[in-house]
Amino acid sequence: MAKHRCGWCVGDPLYETYHDEEWGVPVYDDDTLFEFLTLETFQAGLSWITVLRKRENFRKAFNNFDYKKIATYNQKKIDELLQNKGIIRNKLKVNATVTNAQAFMKIQDEFGSFSKYIWDFIDGKPIKNHFEDYKKAPANTPLSDTISKDLKKRGFKFVGTTVIYAHMQATGMVNDHEVSCFRYNEV
Repeated sequence: MAKHRCGWCVGDPLYETYHDEEWGVPVYDDDTLFEFLTLETFQAGLSWITVLRKRENFRKAFNNFDYKKIATYNQKKIDELLQNKGIIRNKLKVNATVTNAQAFMKIQDEFGSFSKYIWDFIDGKPIKNHFEDYKKAPANTPLSDTISKDLKKRGFKFVGTTVIYAHMQATGMVNDHEVSCFRYNEV
């Protein structure tokens, strides 16, 4: 018997694997949180599957999402990234990734980890929503508005409320699996 999945991923093996193994699983380690924040930044204005298909290219291009290295990228490295056909070559987003790596480390210095900072917005416990249809899930919420504003105040770029809500979904801060999805009670 086939497993019921959220409607947004059905039909594409890459999407289904991502849905089944990663999406909505609570993430507490800073390395993975930065990776998702970076990917969500590049997804702004595009479809997630576009970014997902280029994920390995991003991983190679951005030193395995090592924010400590990314924070030190110079103009030569940025220019090199802008020539890389395997990633999304958006100058503002590439520059934002460098800026965000620097801001990410400032949050680590202040809070001990980015994970502690971001999860404190929900007292460390995922929000479990109850949607019958993934299309009913919001694109943003008052909480994603608050987090977005705080990140922007701290120097982050491309972290609008919709990007932040997508990050919250991806990293399990909110469980927006459809209630009939086999992953709903697993995450």
